[in-house]
Amino acid sequence: MALVEALAAYEQLPRPDERAKQRLLEHAFTDPPKFELWLAELDGQVVAYAATFVTYSTFLAKPTLFLEDLFVHPTARRQGIGNAMMAHLEAIARQRDCGRFEWTVLDWNEGAQAFYRGFGAEILDGWRVVRKVL
Repeated sequence: MALVEALAAYEQLPRPDERAKQRLLEHAFTDPPKFELWLAELDGQVVAYAATFVTYSTFLAKPTLFLEDLFVHPTARRQGIGNAMMAHLEAIARQRDCGRFEWTVLDWNEGAQAFYRGFGAEILDGWRVVRKVL
């Protein structure tokens, strides 16, 4: 949960309240889980996480692995953890016969954009995230 809060602080977004934290844990460990949680450890400490779920491409007629969050604690960056997590998630997407591995990135986060381009990803122009909060 500390990493989720650190990501919110980094992205200058509101941190999850106590009820949201409780739901996050419930949703991760319910059967079936609402999302998959991937963790990375360094020296016995959890220093990174990724949260994924499956969407579907009607045009490809295949599932898409969607990466909701990827966060490596600043003290653990530049050690290959992000690259290892992305490679693992891509392998999972391929193993599951997904047509896409997809995620969003903030327009101001040039470091993340460079990281994703280095991973071989394309940042799509012309698409905008559309959201209605319920």
